[in-house]
Amino acid sequence: MPVLNVAFVGTEDLARTLAKKGDVRDIESYVYKEIIDGETRILSLLKPLRHPERLRPLLSVLNVAKAGVVEIAKVDAALGEVLVAFGAANIDVGHAIISPEEGGWVDPEQVRVILDQAGLAQWTLHEKIPDEHALREALLSNLETGDENAPLVIPIDQHFNVKGVGLVAIGYVQAGTVSKHDEILVLPAQEMGIARSLQVMDDDVEQSFVGDRVGVALRNLREEVLHRGCILTHGEGDALTRHNSSTFTLEKAPFQKRELSEGDVIHAAIDLQFQVGRVLRVQNDEFEVEWEQPLWIQKREAAPVIIAQLDAGNMRIMGVAQAIAPARE
Repeated sequence: MPVLNVAFVGTEDLARTLAKKGDVRDIESYVYKEIIDGETRILSLLKPLRHPERLRPLLSVLNVAKAGVVEIAKVDAALGEVLVAFGAANIDVGHAIISPEEGGWVDPEQVRVILDQAGLAQWTLHEKIPDEHALREALLSNLETGDENAPLVIPIDQHFNVKGVGLVAIGYVQAGTVSKHDEILVLPAQEMGIARSLQVMDDDVEQSFVGDRVGVALRNLREEVLHRGCILTHGEGDALTRHNSSTFTLEKAPFQKRELSEGDVIHAAIDLQFQVGRVLRVQNDEFEVEWEQPLWIQKREAAPVIIAQLDAGNMRIMGVAQAIAPARE
């Protein structure tokens, strides 16, 4: 079942016109499912909660999304950070929808300028809320299937024990496919388990694909090795590179005036990981950062590594790590 995950920043009212509300964590999900001529299409809206108070839910949503919808009630610093984050995540397909607060007004030309500066000039700007059917179809037209032959990568954001089922890890398939009875390697613990069963949207399935939010029931595995941000992959695979420390240059975010210095604490967001690190060295625009816990980066078509600094004020997105590589240890 092809799924398009859409990062959604806006009101619950707009979300409910597009899809049915699902589970709530620090991310709300809304799901629309249709079957036409035997073909299933699924639209999954992922709405981060508590932004701007918390940055991680927004970045987690952007880690798994392939498209975006931003409802604009007013132009302020929080909107600027949201749009810069979408640009940093390379969300090229998106819809910005002007929907002012009662009695308010938003200048469309000002929004166009901000979109352009944030790297989102190709987004569609709606000066009023569009027809929900047209918007839904515009989003679903970007639905693509992932490469089934890629090495498996499933970052985990929840886990728990289910009576009669056992240990279940839940996350998004970012690359490859997973099948029942597969041998599963958990990183960073480097411990093996077996996929006892799989569930996608409350349905038992034999196999799960890119874009799916999948529950993997695991046997022969200790619960202690699972945590938010850990990654499931195949035992025989070589999908990811471990970074205890990294070197990179920084493609600085628009509107960001702050400079990183030696000793600064930063966070790296990729594949639902939100790893804290400390800048050890700055030399000729190259940074060396030591991570508190290992950072895992896909070897094949790695997503952008977004660098954030939580004490940087209204613009916490510092930029995107370029040419990132494990530092010599």
